[in-house]
Amino acid sequence: PTSTARYEKRGVAVSVPEWISGECIQCNQCSFICPHSAIIPILATDEELTGAPSTFETLPAVGKAVKGNQFRIQVNTLDCQGCGNCVDICPAKNKALVMKPTSTQTEREVPNFEFSQTIPYKGGIMNRDSIKGSQFYQPLLEFSGACAGCGETPYVKVLTQLFGERMTIANATGCSSIWGGSAPSSPYCVNADGHGPGWASSLFEDAAEYGYGMALAYSTRRNALATKVEKALESDISAELKQAFTTWLGVMNDAEKSREVSDKLKALLTDTSGGDLLNEIANSTELFTKKSHWIVGGDGWAYDIGYSGLDHVMAQSEDINILVMDTEVYSNTGGQSSKATQTGAVAKYSASGKKVSKKDLARMIITYGHAYVASVSMGANKQQMMKAFAEAERHPGPSLVVCYAPCIAHGLRAGMGKTQREAQLAVESGYWPMFRYNPALADEGKNPFTLDYKEPNGTLQDFLSSEVRFAALEKTHPEESKRLRAKLEEEVNDRYKLLKAMAETGIGV
Repeated sequence: PTSTARYEKRGVAVSVPEWISGECIQCNQCSFICPHSAIIPILATDEELTGAPSTFETLPAVGKAVKGNQFRIQVNTLDCQGCGNCVDICPAKNKALVMKPTSTQTEREVPNFEFSQTIPYKGGIMNRDSIKGSQFYQPLLEFSGACAGCGETPYVKVLTQLFGERMTIANATGCSSIWGGSAPSSPYCVNADGHGPGWASSLFEDAAEYGYGMALAYSTRRNALATKVEKALESDISAELKQAFTTWLGVMNDAEKSREVSDKLKALLTDTSGGDLLNEIANSTELFTKKSHWIVGGDGWAYDIGYSGLDHVMAQSEDINILVMDTEVYSNTGGQSSKATQTGAVAKYSASGKKVSKKDLARMIITYGHAYVASVSMGANKQQMMKAFAEAERHPGPSLVVCYAPCIAHGLRAGMGKTQREAQLAVESGYWPMFRYNPALADEGKNPFTLDYKEPNGTLQDFLSSEVRFAALEKTHPEESKRLRAKLEEEVNDRYKLLKAMAETGIGV
């Protein structure tokens, strides 16, 4: 059953963030990057604040769209994992969040959190595709069992805030199926209307085929529904219903517009007694709104054991999206090397450092020409990530978004409370590229390739030394470490030159 992880209330964090209201600039970044949905922004009217605990402090909401509301950052102390990424990411000069012992927060914040759950989410109040606006939508992935500071869960959490109420997820076996689907509870949940992600997992090796089948099934059923609607238009029905049917046929493949028409159709069909055809249409209301189909998995699946399926889906024309959370190692099964593991990294099966280059999955898929492809890093550029998610979902064909996900297996010397910062350093050093390939631009006569990161700043060796997976080789095989690091730096610089040429001239696109 969905929405059940909220009942576990693990209370495992030693320390949790405390909100300092006077320092808050109301940017919502803390909520945006929280791996466990344990910190949320609250917008409330004066009426909704009636009966609030005396400690439920609020501020006048800043911004034209939210004017007249009160604002608050609410920490959920019993579901927080205490990673501290929210504190690290806070851009306020004097920090609006400070880590405090959980024992000093629970008595006050548990009643505050419980009261905050009586206040409706105000999702439509701001642009959903913006960093701030997206966080006023309910996260439909919450309180998972992922490691504190997990680099994977924030991506999926934000996806559910963008598309969750009409989303299907085919999940590959791996970390994401463990934190996403471990019985007996589920972190995936539903909104006030009872809508949420339809999540399922088959096997490690067939997630792409499984998700492709789900998308094909929906497509086939919706096309059959469209045929029934066209037939109904030829019958004797009311002018209002005829108008609604005609409108739906025109917007059935537009997510927002089909949802708007869907609500009207449901109301019109409730009291309609028009024979078997209209009854069949009325019994297919779950197909009115265009679904957002996603296949989700890690690099062990995407680059290795499930690659043939991923490649097959990308080679087709179905409207389906693949999200790869790239930790560059088999995180869930013991830290084995994968084809996503970088040159010089230490992992099981590459104890003396990986000798060959990382598989360039994103650029391989770009060669098809018709698939949308993006490489993103939340910690480096949240807005670029949001653009990629929105563009991928709008693209009428297959889409692939590869996300850099810092992992406990990397051995971050700064700790898992710095995963967002680590993702930023990865991009600044050139270690991780950011770009978008959008076939829609080619249709407009423009270069479909956009480069979204700057030239490597020369800090690659410092970045590598900050993670045990690379630093360990310095002690065990110093000469090999030096050779492989030099090889990786050459690869990083050559890649940037190639991607820059693709963006400037279109060569190689």
